[in-house]
Amino acid sequence: MPGSLLGNRVRRVEDPDLLTGKGTYVANLDLPGCAAAVFVRSPFAHARVTGVDTASAAEAPGVLGVYTAQDLDLQPLGGFMVLNAGCARPPLARDKVRFVGDAVAMVVAATEAEATDAAELVVVDYEPLGVAADMESAVADGAPLQFEALGTNVVAGYSAAAPTDPLAGATTVVRAQLENPRVAVVPMEADAVAAVPGDDGRGHELTVYVSTQMPHGFASAASRYFGIERSSLRVVAPHVGGAFGSKVGLGAEHACVIAAARRLGRPVRWVQTRSESFMALPQGRGQLQWVELGLDDDGHITGMHWRVLGDAGAYAGFGGGLALGPTRMMAEGVYRIPAIRYDVASVVTNTVPMGAFRGAGRPEAAELLERVMDIAAAEIGMDPVELRRRNLRDRFDAPVVTSVGTTYDTGDYAAPLAEALRLAGYDELRAEQARRRAAGAPVQLGIGVSAYVEVTAGGGDELGAVEVHSDGSATIRVGTSSHGQGHATAFSMIVSDTLGIPMEQIRFVQSDTAAVARGGGTGGSRSLQMGGSAVLQAAERVLEKARSLAASELEASPEDVDVHDGGRLGVAGVPARALTWAEIAAVAARRGAETIVASSGSPGAEDAAAAPVGGGNEASGSDAGAGEAEAEADRLGPLGAQLDFHQDDATFPFGAHVSVVEVDTETGRVRPVRHVAVDDCGRILNPLLVTGQQHGGIAQGMAQALWEEMEYDAAGNPVTATLADYGMPSAAELPSFETANTETPTFRNPLGAKGIGESGTIGSTPAVHNAVVDALAHLGVRHVAMPCTPQRVWQAVDAARRGSPDVAGGGRPLWREPPGVFATLPSFDADDQPEAAGADI
Repeated sequence: MPGSLLGNRVRRVEDPDLLTGKGTYVANLDLPGCAAAVFVRSPFAHARVTGVDTASAAEAPGVLGVYTAQDLDLQPLGGFMVLNAGCARPPLARDKVRFVGDAVAMVVAATEAEATDAAELVVVDYEPLGVAADMESAVADGAPLQFEALGTNVVAGYSAAAPTDPLAGATTVVRAQLENPRVAVVPMEADAVAAVPGDDGRGHELTVYVSTQMPHGFASAASRYFGIERSSLRVVAPHVGGAFGSKVGLGAEHACVIAAARRLGRPVRWVQTRSESFMALPQGRGQLQWVELGLDDDGHITGMHWRVLGDAGAYAGFGGGLALGPTRMMAEGVYRIPAIRYDVASVVTNTVPMGAFRGAGRPEAAELLERVMDIAAAEIGMDPVELRRRNLRDRFDAPVVTSVGTTYDTGDYAAPLAEALRLAGYDELRAEQARRRAAGAPVQLGIGVSAYVEVTAGGGDELGAVEVHSDGSATIRVGTSSHGQGHATAFSMIVSDTLGIPMEQIRFVQSDTAAVARGGGTGGSRSLQMGGSAVLQAAERVLEKARSLAASELEASPEDVDVHDGGRLGVAGVPARALTWAEIAAVAARRGAETIVASSGSPGAEDAAAAPVGGGNEASGSDAGAGEAEAEADRLGPLGAQLDFHQDDATFPFGAHVSVVEVDTETGRVRPVRHVAVDDCGRILNPLLVTGQQHGGIAQGMAQALWEEMEYDAAGNPVTATLADYGMPSAAELPSFETANTETPTFRNPLGAKGIGESGTIGSTPAVHNAVVDALAHLGVRHVAMPCTPQRVWQAVDAARRGSPDVAGGGRPLWREPPGVFATLPSFDADDQPEAAGADI
């Protein structure tokens, strides 16, 4: 077909419904007779539960049921991915609560107001226990244990030695103790679930509407947990108001709501409040890092020694495993590092269970690497860009293996760095900085640089289906689940480009287990490269069938049939001899009917009816136990194709960012002035969607560097648990972003695409962080702890002026000896790692 839609800026087809209030979320679903659930939560971070009195609540107006752990008698949950099986979480706390916000009871009433009032009447008796509210407290001698049977708060860990001493031969060793603080995810829509029991007329005994990234994964987990046949359970994710890694798996509240609905025989809905989300929605990041970097006389890296504590929160949330998996995977980054020793321990604390936040372990690695590169550059008196250039890995178009065993696909790390510096005007910025320093200006300019590589997709399978209907329109079905990324636009572009059907005639179906047979959902920036590739291959199969049908009608060879302008199929070079898609669909239907008649009464007649000419299910593989539900979703018309695309391994996007900030040295206030991002996500199908992902990621990464931190006091109370206290920025605090791209395609999929959803988050945080410290470097400041709040910046400046440049704000030294827990870890065994270490979210 002349020209190509791919590679052009096509406006999102999803936006009109969202902008005009036509979006359908769990909270505004019309579910007749739906009751409301409200949870009674612990005010203590660690306590024994000695009694729960629900009598008064049960008698309150509108109350349908009040439930404790003993009432529901549900089995403990292992979470999205198991980090330590000994830390499974009861959906409602039984003998102990382990964080402020731990659910102790659930009230179900006719209305949310009645349930809220009744929840106030539940009386819980607690016996407070000692609290370990941070990682170092949790590994200290005599720390209160969250799970006494384990005998420790360390729930996983290892020591991965390097073949040689990573610091041998170094003439300079730079040491830093860094913190990647815990952050709240804060999606626009918090968690939500509605369970509707009873036959829906389609063979499902239970329908669950849930705000999730992975509806099929949720369905599999729920069917196993409740012992429900997978074919009897339908799960639907309606519009989802953001997730960023926080909405995966079957959660404690989900299990309670489903159990209550089944008991009551009526729909029950729970919508998490904003205040609840700060106490119950899984949180992200949360690492303490000790790093030693060795350099030779020429500024080449000789090796690194990482020591990392990963916060798992209460009940060993799977996010504690990210330090064991993705962070180590990306420990070498974009550099040539001959030897890396990596010691890591995941610990439970009396805080909200940890999950994932945009990037999930990779931003933590990039922040450490890029921060220590700037510290090292200052130590040896070299420009931070020059130090990076001396150590960048050369361009490669075939797989390379890093010193920790990670296999990168393709990369050209120097290209985005050079482009970012050009766009930013790096030399001119340095000149302006020199002028301000010479003048002693109170507002100084800081320039921060970062270069990063990350991992996306992780390999595996994804379903895609394309079907052309009798009117010439088409439907796409895909196993990914969009919640703002623009899948409907991107996948429709692929089908339109392949088949010539206008985008406005393409329908997009996702996130309903009754309509889509199976799927991996969305996480780890996997959707376009895997779901998009599945859709592409399904569309190509439809085109192959259509060519055969058109050739038969036009008395031509299939090889001579092509897609013409206007979405017609005809003989190449003879536009007058062409059929519309509606005409081809009619031919397919007629041929299918003829095949059924011809095979009637003969062996295999049922198979022929189920798979007429030009149709049928071409997919392979299925979720165990999906059965009839999957078969229903598999049914396609006579001109359709469905398949599972398999990607052998992960892809590795990369890029470089330059941040420019102004810092008021008298007040500590930081003002972002510019941010330049050049991200490489392989082949770009829609630059508009890529830019949108870059902008969103940069905003979140910048926010972590400057404002956001989930803080707890020594008693485990969250002290930034509302949007009045938590540093969530608005657009007014952010500069306009300057984004660009280089394109280095991957060979892992036919689109040549890599992920882009998390790149902005990964590159921006260290660039902004480095810019803040750079603005103060001439005053003697070597580091400022994140987030770089005015208080911390002022404290770092004050300490430097008083002759203590290694104080990083908040009284924190740049280096202090790591805790003794690292000396107790077992040797790394790749075959003996917890499930959560392989999280790809």
